[in-house]
Amino acid sequence: MLKIGTLAVDPPLFLAPMAGLTDRHFRLIVRRIGGVGVVSMEFVSAQGIVAGERLAKQLMVFAPEERPLAIQIYGSDPATMAEAARMVEASGADLCDINLGCPANKVLKGCRGAALMGNLKLTEEILSRVRRAISIPLTVKFRLGLDERRRNFLELGRLCEANGIDAVTLHGRTARQMYGGQADWSQIARLKEEISIPVIGNGDVNQPQDALNMLATTGCDAVMIGRGATRNPWIFRQIAARLQTLDGHGAVNRERSPEPTLDERRRLILDHFRTVVDHEEAGTALHKLRLFTRWYSYGIPQGVLLRRRIQTLREAAEFSLAVEDHFSRLNLDVAA
Repeated sequence: MLKIGTLAVDPPLFLAPMAGLTDRHFRLIVRRIGGVGVVSMEFVSAQGIVAGERLAKQLMVFAPEERPLAIQIYGSDPATMAEAARMVEASGADLCDINLGCPANKVLKGCRGAALMGNLKLTEEILSRVRRAISIPLTVKFRLGLDERRRNFLELGRLCEANGIDAVTLHGRTARQMYGGQADWSQIARLKEEISIPVIGNGDVNQPQDALNMLATTGCDAVMIGRGATRNPWIFRQIAARLQTLDGHGAVNRERSPEPTLDERRRLILDHFRTVVDHEEAGTALHKLRLFTRWYSYGIPQGVLLRRRIQTLREAAEFSLAVEDHFSRLNLDVAA
């Protein structure tokens, strides 16, 4: 069992914060499937939280069933970040996380997200102010650096440890890489050797075995999964089962972590879609349906055909029909 401050995390598996993806609907899906230790909310603007903006309020809604839950905040003003963290703690969240890794341009503007890796003096002030403001566990997520020339993740890791941060997450890419290329897990191992607080590894965990390989090769304390979970929400359950059934020779009883059947995938997609349509405004629902269909389609046979079809859809109801039709065709092919 992993301890992050006062929070026990078991199993040591985290759902990563992802804008537009880890909303309350998807977090509940992952939590109900099982196997995840902590689910993370979409990152939220500290300024938006403090100002009481409608979007920030909507994003911060969560159900008790989701806990343990982390809320990730981003911003560049130390006082605002500290006040936002106080409000995160008051909301009942189990963990507050600071975003120092997002490479999106809209976040980088104003020295936020990964841009703060280029200003460690300001970063340290934020870390210090936020740490003093809250008593719940505080973590920080960052990348290798802004680019290859400015890799300063080891220095930032030491800075986090010196300022009372309870754990850090390292995505094994630079900000310039975005999500391209391959995550460098060897740097996660270097950070683990450098600092004594828990290190959570992140990047390119797409299959259950990837998580076991990351733990074994880097010595990290936990694994955070982002895009791999959107393609396969069962991945946490599969990893947890494998962690429990490893024997002394590294063998795994895969019968305890089976692949979801086609019917399980169909039901999950349709249930998720119904929830989105029932709880989101029309424009938001359409965007999320298109987004999630693209992700889910990677886990089903002939998914490219479904991805092509959704590009032409304009009404929310059409997505469920397209999914039903796709699975019906797959069943016919199997029967034949």
